[in-house]
Amino acid sequence: MKKYFIGISILATSLFLAACGASNQSEQSGTSASTEKIQAIATFYPMYEFTKEVLGDEGEVELLIPAGTEPHDYEPSAKDVAKISQADAFVYNSEELETWVDSIEDSLDDTTLVIEASEKIDLIESADDHDHDHDHDHEKDPHVWTDPVMAIKEVETIRDQLSEKYPDKKAAFEKNAAAYIEKLQELDDDFRAAFADAENTTFVTQHAAFGYLAKQYGLTQKSIAGISPDQEPSPSRLAELKHYVEDHGVKVIYFEENANKKVAETLSKETGVKLAVLNPLESLTTQQMEDGETYLTIMRKNLEALKESIQ
Repeated sequence: MKKYFIGISILATSLFLAACGASNQSEQSGTSASTEKIQAIATFYPMYEFTKEVLGDEGEVELLIPAGTEPHDYEPSAKDVAKISQADAFVYNSEELETWVDSIEDSLDDTTLVIEASEKIDLIESADDHDHDHDHDHEKDPHVWTDPVMAIKEVETIRDQLSEKYPDKKAAFEKNAAAYIEKLQELDDDFRAAFADAENTTFVTQHAAFGYLAKQYGLTQKSIAGISPDQEPSPSRLAELKHYVEDHGVKVIYFEENANKKVAETLSKETGVKLAVLNPLESLTTQQMEDGETYLTIMRKNLEALKESIQ
């Protein structure tokens, strides 16, 4: 009889422990689901970095447009669209740059949060003062990210929209964004200090990617090409620029590492003015990313490069 009761006791204990184990496993499974990382996709490098900084440990970000690829001419493949649809969040700059977004939105899953980072920014009219021998798709200038102040606005938009969809992670997003925005504000302060008393306020660039930066800091951008870097100027435009460089005592002509610099080199040779890099951050190469280059490090290099022309 005693053995019978002992057996019943052991069985009851085993059932109780099994039930506890199942309950714990269920709780752990629920916890795992609630803490699963947000999967985001961002179109090109600045959007990638801004999103990554806001998400922090709460998510992972994939770069849609391959490193070193020009975003102006990019068109997503069916595989890319499927990838975007499977993501929790999709971040892009604006339909002025990613002109294809409107055509794919209907095919995206309803669960995908679509964030237009420049949503709260009034885009300025295209500042390209070159001749219009070539048609282009841009009526307004999309290059807001080259201005640290506009970059802050984009980070804030990404933060706010992610917080709205994931309210339980809002505190983390706000903390992450605040830390990054502080660095952007320091960058803004340094740009303001550098150009506060500038004597020469004009700089010549390969393409019109720095209109917002110029406007923010009281500078004037003179571009060889227009909004898109692949727009080649006519001979008359080059002749006009040659006179402009000579008449205004321009010291530097800026080219881009990840674009064809042939025209900039031609203008440099004809005027005897040196070349320097001004990076529009439209794409970073794989090597640059592996070397730890970021939006902040490249913008600081841009600041130092611009000082040569302005001071």
